[in-house]
Amino acid sequence: MISAPEDLPDWLDVSRETLEDLRAFCRLVEKWNPAINLISKAGLAGLWDRHVLDSAQIFLLVPPEAKVWCDLGSGGGFPGLVIAVMAKHELPTLDVVLVESDRRKAVFLSEVARLMRLRVQVRVERIENLAPQNADILSARALAPLVTLCGFAARHMKPDGMAIFPKGVNAEEEIREARQAWAFDLTQYSSRTESASSVLLLRGIHHV
Repeated sequence: MISAPEDLPDWLDVSRETLEDLRAFCRLVEKWNPAINLISKAGLAGLWDRHVLDSAQIFLLVPPEAKVWCDLGSGGGFPGLVIAVMAKHELPTLDVVLVESDRRKAVFLSEVARLMRLRVQVRVERIENLAPQNADILSARALAPLVTLCGFAARHMKPDGMAIFPKGVNAEEEIREARQAWAFDLTQYSSRTESASSVLLLRGIHHV
């Protein structure tokens, strides 16, 4: 069940058009999920809170001058499609690149982008084979340990870009492990949707 407008958190300050588009995206996820298994049945029950709002919170970190956002391992569109939906009205100059090697999920991503008229490009490739994307912002959600994500970010971000990675209860352990191989400037935010989780914002990523 998708939350009613009066149940929206205070921090989600978006236009009515954006809210309507987010709800339309939820309906598309619910429609496609039985055939493609975009998210688990348990995840579908908490679609709005666990996936949409969890993804939407990182859009609040985007600087208005950003031009290219690259989302790795986009899967069912979290956070990439949520970012693209929000950018449609809130930051219409932002281009979103979704990287997904599973062809069925890539078809879903492309179809949502077409139906909702989003500024989205879908790359049906493995991340390891992807040409450098020169992105202002790079994101990945539930994809890999931070040490691995740092390698992806170093390859696909602009030198002055930033990476945004939502992380769960093991965030501190992942940070310690990543710092053994990588140096980076880190800002860590408490998740707005899950008290034990956090959102990591990294800049200046380079090998130690």
